[in-house]
Parts: sequence; C-alpha cells; structure tokens
Amino acid sequence: MARILPDVSRTFAEYLLLPGLTRQEHVPRNVSLAAPMAAFKRGDGTPAGRFHLNVPVVSASMQAVSGVDMATALARQGGLAFVFCSQSIEDQAAMIARVKAHKAGFVRSDTTIHPSSTLRQLLAVQKRTGHSTAAVTEDGTNAGKFLGIITDKDFWEYEDNLDTPVSDHMTPLEKVIHGRVGISLAEANRLLHRHKKECLPVLELDGRLNSLVFKKDYVDHMNNPHELLDADKRLAVGAGINTHDYKERVPALVAAGVDALAFDSSDGYSEFQHDAALWIREKYGDKVVVGGGNVVSAEGFRYLAEDAKLDFVKVGIGGGSICITREQKGIGRGQASALMDVVKARDELYERTGRYVPICSDGGLANDTQVIIALAMGADFVMMGRYFAMTAESPTPKVSIGNRIYKPYWGEGSNRARNWQRYSEDGGEAGNGKLKFEEGVDGYVPVVGTVPEVLGVTLAKLRATMCNLGSLNLSEFSDNATLTMVSEQSIVEGGTSNIIRPETTFGDRE
Repeated sequence: MARILPDVSRTFAEYLLLPGLTRQEHVPRNVSLAAPMAAFKRGDGTPAGRFHLNVPVVSASMQAVSGVDMATALARQGGLAFVFCSQSIEDQAAMIARVKAHKAGFVRSDTTIHPSSTLRQLLAVQKRTGHSTAAVTEDGTNAGKFLGIITDKDFWEYEDNLDTPVSDHMTPLEKVIHGRVGISLAEANRLLHRHKKECLPVLELDGRLNSLVFKKDYVDHMNNPHELLDADKRLAVGAGINTHDYKERVPALVAAGVDALAFDSSDGYSEFQHDAALWIREKYGDKVVVGGGNVVSAEGFRYLAEDAKLDFVKVGIGGGSICITREQKGIGRGQASALMDVVKARDELYERTGRYVPICSDGGLANDTQVIIALAMGADFVMMGRYFAMTAESPTPKVSIGNRIYKPYWGEGSNRARNWQRYSEDGGEAGNGKLKFEEGVDGYVPVVGTVPEVLGVTLAKLRATMCNLGSLNLSEFSDNATLTMVSEQSIVEGGTSNIIRPETTFGDRE
C-alpha cells in the first residue's frame, strides 16, 4: 500500500523567525550575502576556481524572464540569470555570448565600421547594437587596424548628408587618445579621467584594435561593487539545459562562455537527468558548474547529489505562481516541507562524506519575507520567476491594461511556451505541436521597477533580518535561525488593523 508521511505539507507563509541577540557589529554594511553554487569539500570553503554568488538570488530559466538584459542586470547586482533553453541551440548560445561580451573594463567592440561605409550604414549598426560609439577599422572588423573613432556626436542625423562616408566625420587615430595592450585598467581609467574622454581604444603593437575601455563601465562598477564576474572580468551567466539535446547544446554553451548550467525540469528525480549530468561531468570535469532538479524529497536530493554528482540541486515542484503541476498531476509538496527535508539530507551528506552540495529553493516565494524564510531554513540561494518577470529587464513587451502597465508571463509548461520536449521524456509528444495537458498557465504581471530597484529592497530586508538574528553571513543566519509556526490569527495580528489606509480607500494620489 502507499506510504503516508505523518507530517503536513507546509509553506513558507506558516513560519516566522524569532530574533536573536544583535551585537554592535551586526549592522547591514557588515553583512556578506555571498553564497556557494558549486559543490565543495569540507575545509575548502568555496575552492579556488569554483563558483559562488555575491547575492543569493538567481532568475528562472523561462522565456518570459531570463534574456540578455536580465542576465546583464542581475550579474551586475551579484546574482545570476539562467537563460532559457526552450529555443534553438544557436539562439541560446548567441544570448550567452552577448552577456559575456560585457567585460569589466576591457570590452571587445561590437560596433565597428569600415571608413568607406556611409553614415546611414553606421546608424543601422548603432541601432542594431544600441551603442553610440563605433570604432573605425581598416577592414570593418573589431580586430582590424584601427583608423579612428566616431560617435553620434560627430554628426547630425537629420542635418548631415547620410550618404557621405564615415571617414569624413570620424576622429582619426592621430587625434584619438588611446592605450596599448598591457595597460592596466587603472591606468586606462586615469587616461580617460585626465583627458576627459568617454572611450579609450586599446591597440595591439601592430595597430590592430584589441578592446575599448569606457568611462560608463567604470561608473557602473563603482555603482555595482558586487557584480558577478568570471576570471576574465566578464559578467557571469547561466543557462538552462534539457535531457534531450544536451550532447549538442552543452558544447555550444560552454564555447560561448557559460559559467553555470541547470537542468530545467519539473521533476528531476530521473535517470534521464542522472545520465546527462554524468556525461557533462565526464566531458568537462569542473570547468562548468552543473545543477539539476527539481526534487521535493531527501531521496531525490541524494540521487542527484551523490549518484549524479551535481554541483547544486533545485528544490520545489508545483509552488511557482504559474505552475499547476500539483493540480494537474497530483505530485509536489509544500515548499517549506520540501526544503527542510532536503536541507536535512544535505547536512547529513556533508557530515558523512565531507562534500557540501548547495541547495536552490525554486518556487513558492510570494514576497520578500518568504525569500528570507527560505534562506533561514537552509537554502543557499533562491530561484525566482514572477519576481523578475515584473521588472523592466524581463524580455517581454509592456502592455497597458486598465491604466496600468503589465508584462505577459507564462510557464514553461504552458502551450504558449511551445516547450514540448520538456514534458515528453520518452519523446512521444516532442515536436508534434501540442501538449496533452498543460503544467503552466499564461497571464500578466504588473511592472514594478528595474532589477536594481526591486532587488535592492529585497536584499536590504534580508540584511536587516540577518542583523536581527545576530548573523553576518548566510551560514550563520541559517545556524542561528529559530522558526515558529503561525496560526491564522497570528497572521491577522501581524498585519495592519483598525486604520484607514489612504492607498486603498482614496485611490492613488498624484
């Protein structure tokens, strides 16, 4: 007969944290939010060359969430985006390459032009790349002999003859302040400052263009001190993968520079994921971080962490705001119960073997408080979809509904996603143009701000709560956490009562 677990399936909304002693050093500026993403051995911390996040947040591998703009914005805040895999291998690899083109300091030019090209052709290139500064090279490539530079300030689009050549308007090499390969980033920034320039070309000894250094990148770095970079100072980025075409997809993503991979599956407790994970590990070793899931039990975690040798494991089935797996298939578990079960298994594995496998809590996070509860319960980092779908950087277009701005948001298990392979492990429905049933829905979410704005509030709350619990890092936070169950009446008590709130009674004010 079926085995019935004695415990009730719990959610994050059913718990509160008890405060601990806050000492004088427990202030937000002293708090570290660094979190491991790659497995490590006892005593090593996060080993050299392996991967960690600067803030414990990643975005879901979803069409309506994680594109190039999201990956760039989130990496600059210290987190990581998993670019969605429900697209062609070539398109996903191109997205990864575009994110990796953002290098802290020295940037390979993606806006170059031939001197004989017309201003009209230059405008087309600038509009395609979104960059106003173009390097002029002898062959029009970003590695050709450098001849000069041209920006949108060097001509007037509606006054100048757009059929004249770029060479008539560019600043020639002899008048361009530039550096040579070998110059340090600090020296390059000093040249920009001294000569009041926005861009510094860096040339090879033979005069070919090597890279560009921009003032705005210096400003971005100063404004984003926690940005997540690889060993070459490029922005870090992740990618979702599946168990169907991984032998072709993974090599393309690794070649594009991907830092972390995650299997995108509603249920990862499978031999399909096990075999794919071992294939990647055998081919690439520790060169790339590989995570998987999703699971909701200790057994599922141990299978992926020990047998499949994954670097991290995602926890959660059916808890996402657009996921209907539980009602469609009757599988899943309350996110809090699932997470606590897996955290216990992770800690037991660490004690038994000395290998620590980070846990990602994926789904079931309705607000900032629940993000905090998930981390207090032992998640190393959280993955969110709706949260990021509501930001300006998500890849879907804005729409106006009832005088408010929204964005479309849909699940990877919905018909709109056209993601047949993910829900057809045996290949039976893959590619036939339909799903027998959906595990995700299609809707709209309000636009609430940019990634820096929204995430900044969440992380400020997290740091403040960690200080309330006498913790300066996430490991201490989990170790120090004491949680209590809440009743319906205590939830009511915790909200506002017996007052009139102007935004609900009188409407929005100008």
